[in-house]
Amino acid sequence: MCTAISLKCGGHFFGRNLDMEFSYGESVAVIPRKYKLKFLKTDNIYEHFAFIGAAHVADGFPLFYDGVNEKGLGVAALNFPVYCRYFPVKEGKRNLAPFEAIPRVLASCASVKEARALLEGVNIADLHYGAELKNTPLHFIIADRTQCIVAESVEDGLKIYDDPAGVLTNSPPFPYMLYSLNEYAGLS
Repeated sequence: MCTAISLKCGGHFFGRNLDMEFSYGESVAVIPRKYKLKFLKTDNIYEHFAFIGAAHVADGFPLFYDGVNEKGLGVAALNFPVYCRYFPVKEGKRNLAPFEAIPRVLASCASVKEARALLEGVNIADLHYGAELKNTPLHFIIADRTQCIVAESVEDGLKIYDDPAGVLTNSPPFPYMLYSLNEYAGLS
């Protein structure tokens, strides 16, 4: 099971494991500040923060699993089957394909506060990268040195939760994960 964690102990540490039985040919991808970022249904970005992460590169485009930008903001996508819902493109909303969420947040946001503001008007649209690459059901952990949130696209839209534990795993939905921590309240 994949797990992402944000730790604050003498500094800020953000990371995740990619627990799969096979490889998609992932590699390290570096996006410099002036790299032209193209998006399917929202404005392209020409000036942005630099970032680095793990990605599968398809036709020269990095499909990120996770990353951290030059301001210290980290984002990781984890598997979210059964509960994840992507929607048709909606007029009047900022429509992002699931694979565009990580580069959009890392390119545009210096903090969790900015990421939350960016995501509040977003529709995660069921837009595919190509005929061969179907969308993976994902949810996202976003963290900086001061706070952590989780974003999940579910049946009634994109939900954003504060994550006081600083941890996210694959399914189930985050509120259930957080509630389940009560089972371990007696441990130290």
